[in-house]
Amino acid sequence: MIETTDPATNVDIYMGQGGAPEGVLAAAALRCVGGQMQGRLLFRNDDERARAAKWGVKDLNRKYGLHELVSGDVVFSATGVTDGSMLRGVHRVGDFITTESVVMRSATGTVRWIRTRHRRGA
Repeated sequence: MIETTDPATNVDIYMGQGGAPEGVLAAAALRCVGGQMQGRLLFRNDDERARAAKWGVKDLNRKYGLHELVSGDVVFSATGVTDGSMLRGVHRVGDFITTESVVMRSATGTVRWIRTRHRRGA
């Protein structure tokens, strides 16, 4: 999903479905890098619709924009667990473990990549 904000990837749009927490995380990351996103709640059954109503959701078909999903100064961070398109996963190299993380902030548009070497047993 972050690939859509990088012209070098030639990815223009990302479509998919998943859980609400994952959607908010995606929105936070996109907000930090100047992306856009729209989302809608999808319900699997009447129980989920009832829970949404209990939490105050009145329009079950409403489309939410990026700033409705995340507002204010957003900070997003992630560390890779397995190798992916955005981050390398955790690797053991001799007596060390290496990790790769990204930290983003919406107010400044700053994106920091952090590659760390941790000494094992320390």
